Amino acid sequence: MRAAIVAGALALVLAAGAAAVPTAGKGAACPAAWKAGWVKLAERIHAPVYCPTWMPNPLDGRVGGQMQDVYSVSPDRSYLLSFVSFEDGGTGFVHVNFRGYPGRTTIPKCGTVTTAGNRAIRRMVPCFADPRGTLRVGDILATAYTVNQGEDEWHVLYAWRHDGSLYTVSEHVHPPYTYKMVLNNLHKLMHSLVLVEPAQ
Repeated sequence: MRAAIVAGALALVLAAGAAAVPTAGKGAACPAAWKAGWVKLAERIHAPVYCPTWMPNPLDGRVGGQMQDVYSVSPDRSYLLSFVSFEDGGTGFVHVNFRGYPGRTTIPKCGTVTTAGNRAIRRMVPCFADPRGTLRVGDILATAYTVNQGEDEWHVLYAWRHDGSLYTVSEHVHPPYTYKMVLNNLHKLMHSLVLVEPAQ
């Protein structure tokens, strides 16, 4: 039943298409107050990154700013950049993740632990699973995933490939945003993305 609700809600958002939300066009740029941090990340990983020009309230996309939560770059140059806000004494929670995997297009694997009686069963599973349709935004063809692991658990996630690399953006489903509102947020986020190249 939940899967049907999820699929239906996603279908409504995906069906809205680019006509519902203006796409960041060729003239769009990473906001001036945010750009330096995204350029620095691109230079650090020696690959392009996607900067948002819109973020769900009350978040911003300023790397190193008050809303930044996690800034992690692995030895393989993959990165996690996370923004979070706690509101209303902890009852409101807005959390958005950006990931990139330079030089790889396959979905990474994540470790999980389940129990069977007294036994712990450890296995590796795709970090992003349960695909629920696609969204075309300019040159991006993104797949929506609703079963995700690690920092993206309880998130809806979009993943796409560009120039031999995998990229994702996800948002946690949690008040003050309903599931449908999170889908709409992600729709706006995807349409707001601009590519930031490493400075030459």
